[in-house]
Amino acid sequence: MELPLDEEDGTFTNISLADDPAEHYSRRILSSEVERAQSTMMNADMDAVEAENQVELEEKTRLINQVLELQHTLEDLSARVDAVKEENLKLKSENQVLGQYIENLMSASSVFQTTDTKSKRK
Repeated sequence: MELPLDEEDGTFTNISLADDPAEHYSRRILSSEVERAQSTMMNADMDAVEAENQVELEEKTRLINQVLELQHTLEDLSARVDAVKEENLKLKSENQVLGQYIENLMSASSVFQTTDTKSKRK
């Protein structure tokens, strides 16, 4: 069998033709351990991402519920303001009617008639 020639310096490269089973076995175990470690790290990374996504989802859900609650509160307050405005207009109208009624009673009563003090003195 020929040995490969290193073209840069013209020397032969030494290649081991013997396949050591112990070395092959330890490489296979090492490779398996590396793959397991990578898999574990990937799973840990995925678990961390999933946990982060779960936290974000819970936070979004909480915020959405809070927004909906505030919208309902705003709707209730808006309805209450409308009811108060309506009641205010009704009371103003009633006050005008009562004020007019009181003026009419006062003008019809002699007790509230204006007296001309100068004409009585003469």
